[in-house]
Amino acid sequence: MKTLLNVIWLVFAGAWLALGYVAAGVVCCVLVVTIPFGIASFRIASYVLWPFGRTIVDKPTAGALSTIGNVIWFFVAGIWLAIGHVVTAVPLFVSIIGIPMGIANLKLIPVSLVPLGKQIVPTDRAFAAYGR
Repeated sequence: MKTLLNVIWLVFAGAWLALGYVAAGVVCCVLVVTIPFGIASFRIASYVLWPFGRTIVDKPTAGALSTIGNVIWFFVAGIWLAIGHVVTAVPLFVSIIGIPMGIANLKLIPVSLVPLGKQIVPTDRAFAAYGR
């Protein structure tokens, strides 16, 4: 089921959203100071291409620099990527098949706003990062 949802997601939402994250990553990699933002953007782009079966958890080692970086990211690229998720989610909610993908799209908004200090893990190991 995850594979079917991922293929449908890729066709209707994933490819376009991933292009937005890749564009943000390329722009962020222009300056040396913003390369961590670019790397985070590329990481989220891979997640946006194939989201079902994976989830995002807080990185336990994230500190104050991640928080400061997230504040900068929010204003530079986060708000625009979140708007992209909302704009993509609305048409997905129109069809019955698109409702799970619309929900997944809305679940991606928090990570698009604050991507630093997060890591992508398989769903069956969502709490493995916490050592539980």
